[in-house]
Amino acid sequence: MEREVILSVRDLEVSFPKGKGRFIAVRDANFDIYKGETFALVGESGSGKTTIGRSIIRINPTSKGKIIFEGKVINEKLSAEEDRQVIKNIQMIFQDPATSLNERATIDYIISEGLVNFKMFKSQEERKEKVVKSLAEVGLLQEHVTRYPHEFSGGQRQRIGIARAMIMEPKLIIADEPISALDVSIRAQVLNLMKALQEEKGLTYLFIAHDLSVVRFISDRIAVIHLGRIVELANTADLFLHPLHPYTRSLLSAVPMPDPISEKAKELMVYTENLHDYSVHQPSFVEITPGHFVWANEPELEQYRELLK
Repeated sequence: MEREVILSVRDLEVSFPKGKGRFIAVRDANFDIYKGETFALVGESGSGKTTIGRSIIRINPTSKGKIIFEGKVINEKLSAEEDRQVIKNIQMIFQDPATSLNERATIDYIISEGLVNFKMFKSQEERKEKVVKSLAEVGLLQEHVTRYPHEFSGGQRQRIGIARAMIMEPKLIIADEPISALDVSIRAQVLNLMKALQEEKGLTYLFIAHDLSVVRFISDRIAVIHLGRIVELANTADLFLHPLHPYTRSLLSAVPMPDPISEKAKELMVYTENLHDYSVHQPSFVEITPGHFVWANEPELEQYRELLK
């Protein structure tokens, strides 16, 4: 059965001024996100994954390529109504729960802001009901509406951030490292909450992370990004069973193992650009098996095909 594509990124480039020239943060990014799935973007700090997320939500301008949401190119000039629809239907959960909430505003105001801007209620009673319901969905209480962000723990603040995004009834949520600032004990709770809300509301997530062990738990498909370029994209199970690109293999080798003996015995892979020779054969983004893409040239593809036999 053909799956419905909710978002397409085509030949995307994002650049920023640097001195008299430009610094290219993202180059030739191509991927689709299917309705109802969790699509993960994984890479080290500075790889460009957050830049892609911020470009989709149109915080960062793009220099080339297209971002297509529900069949409409959104990284170009839109009418006022189209602009409103994109803002409502694509929401973001930010990385740092301490700085992403207005410290001077009550939780009621923070969660209601989108409702007020988009006039998504008929009376103040309905607005209050929606806020309380949204808080309940993330495990918080009605009495919390009058409090301020500093009165909550990091995990609770992230739940407030999730409630703020969910109350808009979006079609796509960009979760930018939503658990990296939280204690390890709280991370599983927030991930379980996000999965439960996804199943209940039929949400689609773009989940941005640097930790492959986290995205293994929550993602349907994973794209691995290195220095602004997507080097591998596959179903989660396929990527863990058959990692092809050396950068993907190096990330997997860094995932901690629960067994101390295995952890001590494992061999860390260090990735460098010197592992590739692109002097003769130029690389491209190739579908090597159905749904499994890799950035490679022809000699590398031959090696990868041998590995998959």
